[in-house]
Amino acid sequence: MTREHAPPVSLETAREGGAPEGTMTIRRAGEHALLVETGSLEVSHRLDALLRADRPAGVVEIVPGPATVLVAAPGADLSRLRDLLSGLLATARTTGAGASLPTRTVTVPVVYDGADLDDVAALSGLSVAEVVELHTRRELVVGWLGFAPGFAYLTGLDPVLHVARLSTPRTSVPAGAVAIAGPYSAVYPSASPGGWRLLGRSPLIVWDVTADPPAVLTPGTRVRFQPIAGP
Repeated sequence: MTREHAPPVSLETAREGGAPEGTMTIRRAGEHALLVETGSLEVSHRLDALLRADRPAGVVEIVPGPATVLVAAPGADLSRLRDLLSGLLATARTTGAGASLPTRTVTVPVVYDGADLDDVAALSGLSVAEVVELHTRRELVVGWLGFAPGFAYLTGLDPVLHVARLSTPRTSVPAGAVAIAGPYSAVYPSASPGGWRLLGRSPLIVWDVTADPPAVLTPGTRVRFQPIAGP
């Protein structure tokens, strides 16, 4: 059997007391990457931290997701990398083990004058002031990046603000737009189409290709929204 068609590796995990909890899997993802199915966002963040703390040889990109971590390593021995990831995943699944999670906090200033603010208030049964208060009360956490470069899915949004996306997406949403959809909030990193409900706008630049890293909001980063007066 060639390496290109190697079967996925399954890792039996255990609860306290030794009872099996489930099966974690590491799969090939194209010619040069492995996809680790972690089972949860928390484990994804731990595995991401472990990999970044001591990046394996040949690994050029690490992409955590809500229940996966993609590890790209062009030219590396993927069989050896798979064995390494198996051990790191076991460590990541142990609470408090391994590399510490990021503790950086970013404050995002927001002018709350979004086009959908009144609709969100109506859908939530709140006043506009109450929507703003709920959106700024909690510290959110970047779960993962997706949709567009630098687009961070912020988890931990107050359930009262869980509203559906627009039935018809806008053809253009400006960079810096602060929005919510379902259980997530986000800051649009660049102008793009979008169907999230707009609460306001931020002057903070969250995506800069000349910076290192280019994304201000990276997985595990804590985020606080702060209302400001706008022009």
